[in-house]
Amino acid sequence: MLAVLGAAALVLVAGVSWASRAAADGTSLKPPQDVEVSIIDDDFTLKWNRSHESVGNVTFSADYITSEMNNWTKLPGCQHITGSECSFFLPKLNFYEEVEFRIRAEEENSTSSWYYIDSFIPFRKALLGPPEVRLEAEDTAIIVHLFRPGKKDDHSIWEMVGGSFRFTLDFWENSSHAQMEQKQIEIKHYTHKIYNLSSETTYCLKVKARLLWDRKVGVYSPVYCINTTVEHKLPPPENVKFAAQNQSYVLKWDYEDGNVTFRVQWLHAYSKLSPGDKADEWRQIINCENVRTTYCVLPQDAFQKKSYFFRVQASDGNNTSFWSEEKEVNIEMYSAMPPPVISLKSTSDSLRVFVKAPRNQLYPLLFEIIMWENTSSTERIIIAKKSDITIPDLQPLTLYCVKASVYLLEDKWNKSSAFSATVCEKTKPGPSPPVWAVTLGICTLLAVVVVVVFCVAKILLRCLNYVFFPALKPPCSIESLGNLLLSTSEEQTEKCFIIENTERVILVEEPEETEEDCKKYNSQTSQDSGNYSHGDESLESLEISEVLLQLKVLSPGRTSQELSGPGEIALGRGSQGPHRGYARVEEG
Repeated sequence: MLAVLGAAALVLVAGVSWASRAAADGTSLKPPQDVEVSIIDDDFTLKWNRSHESVGNVTFSADYITSEMNNWTKLPGCQHITGSECSFFLPKLNFYEEVEFRIRAEEENSTSSWYYIDSFIPFRKALLGPPEVRLEAEDTAIIVHLFRPGKKDDHSIWEMVGGSFRFTLDFWENSSHAQMEQKQIEIKHYTHKIYNLSSETTYCLKVKARLLWDRKVGVYSPVYCINTTVEHKLPPPENVKFAAQNQSYVLKWDYEDGNVTFRVQWLHAYSKLSPGDKADEWRQIINCENVRTTYCVLPQDAFQKKSYFFRVQASDGNNTSFWSEEKEVNIEMYSAMPPPVISLKSTSDSLRVFVKAPRNQLYPLLFEIIMWENTSSTERIIIAKKSDITIPDLQPLTLYCVKASVYLLEDKWNKSSAFSATVCEKTKPGPSPPVWAVTLGICTLLAVVVVVVFCVAKILLRCLNYVFFPALKPPCSIESLGNLLLSTSEEQTEKCFIIENTERVILVEEPEETEEDCKKYNSQTSQDSGNYSHGDESLESLEISEVLLQLKVLSPGRTSQELSGPGEIALGRGSQGPHRGYARVEEG
């Protein structure tokens, strides 16, 4: 067997040997050539080729050294070997650290130089051998017990990865043509049961192992054959099913004969990850023993969120059936997922959502988050694979509400939780302007307020003065006389007042400069008196019943104007002095 496996093994061809040392007695005995080490499971083999000079009484010896050792140590089982190979096992060897070998030829008192083999890590170099197989037959089923390759004691090269083995099983009915129709099954446990076979029939199978994470694939085991037994009188229950109902689990099965009782057992799924018979590890469910119904109610608190195997057996008092097909159940799949718990942290334009998922989840989760503004019914839906989500582009000083649910990311499961309680959070205000901008704004506002107050006060003061303290304005005739008296010689205009007893008074003004309008007074509604002086002369007071003022422009170069009719008196300022003027009264 080992010879066949050795032919298929991956071998390490040794590199060029180091510089040789001369023999102690000066002979030219050459070291072995083409040295290689092969490892299948826990079996180490050192092989080499003899040189042409290595004949007669020449033997070979090998040493080894590891990174934990200071000196070379003789290799057990490989001392003074007359052949071209030796097998050995190092019980204290660390299979995950580098080891180095050397070998030389020996003849009486002379030795060759050492031939050094490049160092390597035994676990990486080792090949998988065939697993060990044991079979157990029923009437319509075969129980296959598998054992990992290598030694079965504690110090094996596969000891640390025993739970990572997977097996490929090929089986067929043992007949002349049945092997061409063989079936293949992928097995992840060390105990497997093949169902739905024919009774009293010979079946054969072979198995090979593989390591998942290291991608090592072994060789097939020898072919094993076994005969199924005679059909049992009492058939086992069929179609075992598992379901969740309210706060309990329900295990159901099918059975045709109603005059029987049933019992249900369970087993931890991880128990099958280690080799060996697990018959003694099955446990009876207390309220599912000797029941006459084809179902059994299991309390949820009796099982954690793990994987279990369930099986059912029928009994009529005298006979007991074989166990039903084992039903593997992951309780995590059937247990209700509680709603998550969320918390919020806000900024001026974003909201950070923390979703606390249920504990002990064996599969990745997907989070659905729904957010809306408190005063709006428009919802924003966010799907994320992480539990820490930031929602951007929000308005400051706005109240937002959030709720979340959890989905299980598993293709074969359609499972989700209810929505969490709604949590609301108000975003923070936006960034504040700099201090200098605030100060400038306040100063500008104060200045505007002061100006506005000043203008309003001024307008109010004018209104009050106009209402309570009106300005006293003298009659127009007196104002005109005052202007005549105060006029200077430099003035280039001449003003005349024409007073008419019965009809009108005309104010005549030079065209060079117009100072005031003419006003016309009715002699019946206005009376005025005044004096006019030219030099030392003065005019007597005149009583006028009706005065009409009309502006009439004098022609250029004239110092007076003709009176329009009898009874007119002309008052005016001459251009010869500050107080010069004239007046003329004509009667009739």
